[in-house]
Amino acid sequence: MVEGNLGAGSPKPPGFMRRLACFTYEGVLLFGVVMMAGLLYGVVTNQRHALTGAFGLRVYLFVVLGAYFVWFWSRQGQTLAMRTWRMQLVDAQGQRPSALRSACRYVLAWMWFLPALATVQLSGLKGAGPASAAIIAGVVAYAALARFHPHRQCLHDALCGTRLVDWKPEPRPEPHPSPAKP
Repeated sequence: MVEGNLGAGSPKPPGFMRRLACFTYEGVLLFGVVMMAGLLYGVVTNQRHALTGAFGLRVYLFVVLGAYFVWFWSRQGQTLAMRTWRMQLVDAQGQRPSALRSACRYVLAWMWFLPALATVQLSGLKGAGPASAAIIAGVVAYAALARFHPHRQCLHDALCGTRLVDWKPEPRPEPHPSPAKP
């Protein structure tokens, strides 16, 4: 657990490139979560065509992803990607965020994507290439805005009272030597 407040002795926030690397790795891991959840949805609803029940699938995946993030953030302060990239989510007191605060963060974290998605929709961009470029540019721009926050936090963290900090795992105890066998 991270101790301290936002004062001088508190852990520093992770750098820009580490955040983006963690973000990318999280996407890779979530691919499996989304695929399994989509398969389950298709089996339970007897979905035979991808466009049939698409709205229900989107709502279901939004809830599944929310449960994933809220569970990890409120129980451990980290997802697997955050643990790999050695960062942790804490509240203003340096503790793991509550489930309610984690849910708020999940909903507001969609600000990573919504401006870019709205831009794609309103501009009429067609095709995967231009849409992907707009979304990537939007994500990078949103992440870069953290440089303007005094504690280098993204807008959704500032609004939710959470912050990302560097995390160092507890050192593992050295194994006891086994007694020599005669």
